[in-house]
Amino acid sequence: MWISEIFHSIQGEGQHCGVPSSFVRTSGCNLRCWFCDTPHTSWNPEGTEYSIEQLLALIEDYNCEHVVLTGGEPLLVPDMVPLTKELSRRGHYITIETAGTCFLPVEANLMSISPKLANSTPVGTNWQDRHEARRHRPEVIERLIREYDYQFKFVVDVPDDMSAVEEYLAGLSSYDTSKVFVMPQGTSVDELNQRMSWLSPGAEVRAWSVSPRRHIELFGNTRGT
Repeated sequence: MWISEIFHSIQGEGQHCGVPSSFVRTSGCNLRCWFCDTPHTSWNPEGTEYSIEQLLALIEDYNCEHVVLTGGEPLLVPDMVPLTKELSRRGHYITIETAGTCFLPVEANLMSISPKLANSTPVGTNWQDRHEARRHRPEVIERLIREYDYQFKFVVDVPDDMSAVEEYLAGLSSYDTSKVFVMPQGTSVDELNQRMSWLSPGAEVRAWSVSPRRHIELFGNTRGT
C-alpha cells in the first residue's frame, strides 16, 4: 500500500473527537477538492510502500485501541480489506474516513463519510470536470449507510453551504439526523472561528451537530497530527 503517513494523535473531528487514535493515511485520491488540507495525498501525492504486515507492526507499537484509516481515499486501496479484517480480529475499533465515492467490503466500526458538495469543485483547473463527475455517488452513500454504522461530516465554507447540505440530505432515502456533523472549512484557528460564528446557530436550528477541527486548533495545519 502507498502510505503518506502513520502517526498517533487524537481524533480531531466527529463523534470521537478527542479520542487517542492511531492514523494510517493512504496516498492517492480520485477527487481534487480545492480546499484539501492534505494535498500531499491528492494534488501532489507522495508516500512510501508498506506491506500489511509492516503496517500492523507499526500500529501495534502505538498500543491504541482506535485506528483511523484515512487519506487520500482509503477505499481506493484493495488491501484495505485484509488490513481491516486483521485489525478487527485483534480487537481494534476501526474508523474509515471516506468521501463516499467508492466501495470496498472492509471491516469498520464507523464509516465517517465526508460527501463533497459543489463547494468542493476546483473551478478553473484541469481537474474541474473529473472532480464534478466523481464527487457525488448516491448509490455508494446509500450502501455505506445501510451496511455500516456511520456519521456524515460536511465541510462548510460559506452560509449558503448550509442549504446545500440540506438539499443533499433530502436526496437520501433515509438518514439519522443525529449522525450529521457540519464543520468549518479552514486551515487556521482564525478561519475556523470566523465560520463557527454563523455555522453553530445554523446547525442548531436544523438539529445537526457541529464538529470542531481540534487537531488544527491544537497543532495547526501540520502533518502527523
